[in-house]
Amino acid sequence: MADRAETGTWVEIQRILLPPGERAPQVPEDTQRVPLELRAKGFLIAPASLGQEAEIRTATGRRLRGTLARINPAYDHGFGPPIPELAAIGAELRTLLQQPEGEP
Repeated sequence: MADRAETGTWVEIQRILLPPGERAPQVPEDTQRVPLELRAKGFLIAPASLGQEAEIRTATGRRLRGTLARINPAYDHGFGPPIPELAAIGAELRTLLQQPEGEP
């Protein structure tokens, strides 16, 4: 895997927002012992190497800065198998919303 990414590459950055001990007082003690960390994926604004400070533009257009952690990261979480009944809802809703008011 490459350790340098060019402008426009899909990457993940990370940044410590609050170090241990600076978390809110109502946070459980075991949580207060670890930093509050930001992890975000987006498109690299300028070339950078792993471990370097980098700026990204997220899919929603936000610009964020942090340490370049991964290049071309995969989504490795899951929500279980797809539900067939839900697969078409987005397209159906768009069709309904585009219909003039009062038409079935």
